[in-house]
Amino acid sequence: MGHRHYSIKMQDIPRMNSRLLSVSLSKDEKDWQSVFHTHHFTEIFFVLNGKGNFLFRNDIHPIKTGDLIIIPPYLEHTEQSIPGMPLEYYVIGIDGIAFQTENNAASAQIFCNFDNRMLIADLFAQMYYEVKTEREGSDLICQHLLEILILRIMRSRHIIPVPITSVRMTKECAQIKEYLDTNYAEHITLETLTSLTHMNKYYMAHSFTKFTGMSPIQYLNRRRLETACQLLRDTDYSVSDISSQTGFSSQSYFTQIFRKFYGITPIKYRQIHTKK
Repeated sequence: MGHRHYSIKMQDIPRMNSRLLSVSLSKDEKDWQSVFHTHHFTEIFFVLNGKGNFLFRNDIHPIKTGDLIIIPPYLEHTEQSIPGMPLEYYVIGIDGIAFQTENNAASAQIFCNFDNRMLIADLFAQMYYEVKTEREGSDLICQHLLEILILRIMRSRHIIPVPITSVRMTKECAQIKEYLDTNYAEHITLETLTSLTHMNKYYMAHSFTKFTGMSPIQYLNRRRLETACQLLRDTDYSVSDISSQTGFSSQSYFTQIFRKFYGITPIKYRQIHTKK
């Protein structure tokens, strides 16, 4: 008779103050509009099948079956499938913690690919099943499964969880960002934003810059430019109409800001991106 016996070494394992907020299973069936968005919590995205790209504002990463992506709070992102290879993926939302690499104090997106991806996929599948069936003890089971997943990620990629309070955007900054994303075509000044949040103008600008890496006006102009690029590519509106629709005070100012950011004029941009 063969016999193997292993003792468990007792260790003081610090508790992870994480809380599972949601679990979803999605498949790109050509009816999904890929748009940049953010969340106030950490997301973990696991590719079950397919190939595509994971997009951030200034970065694109190819993704495939078995890849896992950790997205910190308030980081704009979206995903796109490669034609003929639709992405199917789990996404979980986690409150309480974010992640960082051991040698990097700043929170950032983290990519992992596991040798035993079926083991990781099974953890997501069990969480999804428990949330969907809502049976007795489902919440507790999900919480334990989440902690197992986090430990396996930490073991694989040498990352550490950090309290989400260290990266959380303030309520007021989140309110400003949402307002700018929605009302970018309107006439907006720092005074507009201070009246919205009732914050001191200079403190408001400093706080927003701290959490987004740019001032409110810089963020506003970038948001306007992104929409302008889409209109230049996909419509035949005049440059004057586009500058007006995206909130710029004049066509000349629009052209000046556009050239400074992209290195070319709006007309040249249209010519490049509408070539057959």
